[in-house]
Amino acid sequence: MPAVEFTLSKSILVAIVLAPLIGAILAGLFGRRIGRAGAHTVTIAGVALSCALSMYVLWQLVSQGAAPFNQNLYTWFEIGGYNAHVGFMVDKLTAMMMVVVTFVSLLVHVYTIGYMEEDPGYQRFFSYISLFTFSMLMLVMSNNFLQLFFGWEAVGLVSYLLIGFWFKRPTAIFANLKAFLVNRVGDFGFLLGIAGVLFWFGTLDYATVFANAASTIGGGEVFEFIPGHAWSVATVICICLFIGAMGKSAQVPLHVWLPDSMEGPTPISALIHAATMVTAGIFMVARMSPLFELSPAALSFVLFIGATTAFWTGLIGMVQNDIKRVVAYSTLSQLGYMTVALGVSAYSAGVYHLMTHAFFKALLFLGAGSVIIGMHHEQDMRRMGGLKKYMPITYWTMVIGTLALVGTPFFSGFFSKDTIIEAAAEHAHEAHNWVATYAHWAVLLGAFVTSFYSFRLLYLTFHGRERFHDPVPDHYIAPEADSTEHEEAISHSHDEPADAHGHDDHGHGHAHTPHESPWVVTLPLILLAIPSIVIGYFTAGPMLFGTNSSGHEKIAPYFTGAIEVLPEHDVLSKIAAEHWHGPLQFALHGFMAPAFWLALGGFLLATFLYLFRPDLPGKIAHALRWPVRVLERKYFMDDLWIDGFAGGGLALGQASREVDSRLIDGVAVNGSARLVGLVSGVVRQVQSGYLYHYAFAMIIGLIALLAVIHKLWV
Repeated sequence: MPAVEFTLSKSILVAIVLAPLIGAILAGLFGRRIGRAGAHTVTIAGVALSCALSMYVLWQLVSQGAAPFNQNLYTWFEIGGYNAHVGFMVDKLTAMMMVVVTFVSLLVHVYTIGYMEEDPGYQRFFSYISLFTFSMLMLVMSNNFLQLFFGWEAVGLVSYLLIGFWFKRPTAIFANLKAFLVNRVGDFGFLLGIAGVLFWFGTLDYATVFANAASTIGGGEVFEFIPGHAWSVATVICICLFIGAMGKSAQVPLHVWLPDSMEGPTPISALIHAATMVTAGIFMVARMSPLFELSPAALSFVLFIGATTAFWTGLIGMVQNDIKRVVAYSTLSQLGYMTVALGVSAYSAGVYHLMTHAFFKALLFLGAGSVIIGMHHEQDMRRMGGLKKYMPITYWTMVIGTLALVGTPFFSGFFSKDTIIEAAAEHAHEAHNWVATYAHWAVLLGAFVTSFYSFRLLYLTFHGRERFHDPVPDHYIAPEADSTEHEEAISHSHDEPADAHGHDDHGHGHAHTPHESPWVVTLPLILLAIPSIVIGYFTAGPMLFGTNSSGHEKIAPYFTGAIEVLPEHDVLSKIAAEHWHGPLQFALHGFMAPAFWLALGGFLLATFLYLFRPDLPGKIAHALRWPVRVLERKYFMDDLWIDGFAGGGLALGQASREVDSRLIDGVAVNGSARLVGLVSGVVRQVQSGYLYHYAFAMIIGLIALLAVIHKLWV
């Protein structure tokens, strides 16, 4: 390593960000002129350049001893004493995210050539996914909260455009509106957290805030939002920031948008909802570790939400029949694991699982898309079966992705997932509170659930009897259909509109024999399968435990300077001292860990039910129809959001309109006018202008007056 540190090139960092943006502009504004080939050429070239330069930056930071980069490049605006800037903070955490985002995006771009080959919106799609890459890079490379919020909202906007890419489909419009509105709930909390940072620190610059965090809000500072009730400043700021992460990273109860986002084309499921956008919340919390470490209450809140998401959303995946939705609920569960790592202050394990998960989950999503192509746009696993002999490349790459997902020792997912489970166990041992114990059992039992639904997907899709010529799904696999209106609105039976590829049988796929996908689809699968196998073995030591790749030499932890953990919260150092003796020994020890045996149990149960006794699942589902019904209805969370919050808001608005029209307008405004008219009408009859009317009134009045006087005197 050179004795003198050097600084990263500003020009290279600017090129990394702008290359995908230029590709997006060219494909979006000049797509018709440059054609389909031109659109995918300019966007792939831009993302490829960004990926190559990101890898070069990572190499400089890791191997060449380059100093982290933190500079403002442009003054956005000045208001009073506050200056807003566009700048970059690039350290090892940022560089890792840059490589993950650009590498997965590059493979998704290549994959899209085959998947969207005949789609009429071909150029528009390439423009969107390249624009998304730019937005995500702006988010992870930002050096201040305002630019972070810009990237945060930009990826949300592009996600809205991509989920509703087939905008003529009502289900797609429903899904993208749902994603957009649910994320606005989270973003409101996120904005409050940023406002709290600005109020207490007087700046939104990362470095300044982190350097002064302990002295500014680390001394137990409180404020009274409600008179007489003191609130910890650190806790309020961190929980508000995390609410933003709950929306973006789909944590309970703000998770409901992610499964419905499968309405978009499969490439964006891999790009946005597996590898990049949904991990933005995880990255943000890890970046904010100097703040979160000051609030044990906020960390406990993070831990509870993550544990709930990890286990309970995984259970829903056990009853799903849409191949993409199974993978989507798997994503929800794994995001919960990452959040649990954040809650026990194992930030390094959380972002490390983010990295490994990006590869094998993108692999599973793209593999599901390959199956959909081979099945001529059929997504229902009840109409598949026996695809192994037709699609061998897709099958074996999905097997690799599945083994990584369930945490099989030596696969990449094992090193990150098992470390999180160990960290949760260590935290539960030390914390002695119900949240820590609940989280430990949630991630441990989640290993069984993950294994069961993952192998269920493999067996229903690739093994067993060929069902793609059946007129109806097999009864023993089909759960009871949901009949609610909003479930019908978000359900779907195929991935694309019937005319997207010019076929007329996309609904069932009965007219064609399944086939392997073209090389532009299978090549990204192979390239993603490689890191799904090997990347964990070679990177776990440096990134998790501060050793070299063999585990025999202590080195500076990879995230030093990027992530801060208080000594009393550092569970990873205790795991390193007790369990880490190199990747080989760690993986061998994994065969004796409870998580492995639970995953093995899930594998054996799925094998028995769906490979050897396919007649049993239907009987079991009938016997357990009420719990199954609850899972099919997703714990009624959609009912709560759609019929409760959205429907309640609509009912409140209608009631307000009735009050306004009937009470305010009808009684107070129009009623008073009618009363005046009524009184004036009566009075007008008295003032007729005829003399005999007045004489008659005077006589009647005189008689009444005499009667009163007589009554008083007699």
